[in-house]
Amino acid sequence: MNDQRLYAVLLAPHISEKTAMASEMQGRHTFKVANDASKLEVRKAVEALFKVDVKSVQIVNVKGKTKRFGQSIGRRSDWKKATVRLAEGQDIDFMSIES
Repeated sequence: MNDQRLYAVLLAPHISEKTAMASEMQGRHTFKVANDASKLEVRKAVEALFKVDVKSVQIVNVKGKTKRFGQSIGRRSDWKKATVRLAEGQDIDFMSIES
């Protein structure tokens, strides 16, 4: 896998109360990933970009919600999220990463 694909697979970390608790307690980090990303691509991207060992990857297709905008009805886009479980004793610190 080339470097361009590594940077295209992971789009952003997905931060919520539930994912923050999972990252602190269980070593699970959640990312918003490309719609065509596979488990193997996510694993290689996280290992290469953050220099950690990945134990497992779970991927979920999240369906977009239907929302109303006044009288018209719209729909948010579908997206894919990946939950990555790291090896024991390893962690990803998003605050120390340089942009």
